[in-house]
Amino acid sequence: MSKQAPPGVDLHAVACCPPLAARPLDADEAETVAPMFKALGDPVRLRLMSMIASVPEICVCDLTPAFELSGPTISHHLRVLREAGLVDADRRGTWVWYRVRPEAFRQLGALLDIPARALA
Repeated sequence: MSKQAPPGVDLHAVACCPPLAARPLDADEAETVAPMFKALGDPVRLRLMSMIASVPEICVCDLTPAFELSGPTISHHLRVLREAGLVDADRRGTWVWYRVRPEAFRQLGALLDIPARALA
């Protein structure tokens, strides 16, 4: 498996987006970040993401038993996270190991940053 973002996910484009509190996103900016939020919008994927983010890397063999879902269903959810640019994966023998892409979460965090003065 590739260590790079899948085609169509341009993490540099996310970096160009200002925080939501600075100005409204334009259509292109919204199209860029929406797949990441959509991927995180599913409860199974959100749980998978939290499991992956809580360790430096994790084997799919350690993720699957945490769910009452089939292996192919877990693989589908992990593929969605990969295609959204949120995780990287490496095949090692018969197993796939996952790790978070910190730059993607830094960029999403910056997008969601709302200064305290904006809340007052």
